[in-house]
Amino acid sequence: AQTVTQAQPEMSVQEAETATLDCTFDTSDSNYYLFWYKQPPSGEMVLIIRQEAFKQENATNNRFSVNFQKAGKSFSLRISDSRLEDAAMYFCALREAQ
Repeated sequence: AQTVTQAQPEMSVQEAETATLDCTFDTSDSNYYLFWYKQPPSGEMVLIIRQEAFKQENATNNRFSVNFQKAGKSFSLRISDSRLEDAAMYFCALREAQ
């Protein structure tokens, strides 16, 4: 069994500021992948970043980076230099490795 929790409400961020979105998870599997997706007003789900549980270093993708705390079971997304096109719904997800 696995759970992913986002307790964060709507967030307002000025352009060029940094935003951090929080996610916690729970899984009994030791090998899994974590993901952050964004859903802009147009509706499609866009994969931003993927973190593999067995990698020590935090994943990064341009202005997006994560803070993955395996022991604490948290997985936050950091958006640097915020832009207008970052306005969206954000979702974290977990998938157990096969």
